[in-house]
Amino acid sequence: MAKIDASTQIATHSNEQNAACAKGLRLFQGAPCRHSWHHGINTPRSAMRAATATAVRLLHATDPERFPHASAWQTAPPIHFNADWQGHRADPQRETEVRLLWTPETLFLKFQARFREITVFPDADPSGRRDHLWERDVAEAFLQPDSSAPLLYKEFEVSPNGMWIDLDLSHGQRSDLQSGLRRRVQLNEENRTWIAELALPMKCLTPSFDPTAIWRANFFRVEGPVEPRFYSAWQPTRTPQPNFHVPEAFGDLIFKE
Repeated sequence: MAKIDASTQIATHSNEQNAACAKGLRLFQGAPCRHSWHHGINTPRSAMRAATATAVRLLHATDPERFPHASAWQTAPPIHFNADWQGHRADPQRETEVRLLWTPETLFLKFQARFREITVFPDADPSGRRDHLWERDVAEAFLQPDSSAPLLYKEFEVSPNGMWIDLDLSHGQRSDLQSGLRRRVQLNEENRTWIAELALPMKCLTPSFDPTAIWRANFFRVEGPVEPRFYSAWQPTRTPQPNFHVPEAFGDLIFKE
């Protein structure tokens, strides 16, 4: 089992990236369809809210790399998905499992992904950050702590070789989040699975974490070197073309003590 040892490296940006970010938010112009903005698909939000993900409080110490132990992950109820973004073409050999744990300081996510093939970028910034990461294989989490602001949410992506990107989405524009995330990735080619763990500082998600609040969230996978690629979703967005940026389709995320 190949292990990407990135657990102790904080996700930061280069001076060049910070300068670009300082120029302001960037529109989605020229982005692939998966990353185009789409809001308002004439479906009431209440009709689309079909599922709930549960993050369980982490009560035990983390491992030496500051991630939850395997036994702790087992306390978190999993969610599974293997159908495409429209809810069709289920492929069990590309199934994704997601588990979530939380502390007042950190939200932990774990993706366990089955795959048919692996396609990744060979290069990234020294921190592991890679722009346009979605153009290769990724697992993604879209998190919306404030459900009263449906056009504001955070996006996190991680690849099978440990590259990452974090984005702040606001009314169809995006900027670098600079979250300070940590990640740890394992690739098991024999079993055709890869596992990614993310540690997201709560302070990058919300200024004041309230475990009684109900967040909105969705989880995705992209796999394949060329179109048609496999775009899968926990909560289908049901757009004509692959598009994950449909906040109306997000499910609920609750926090359990």
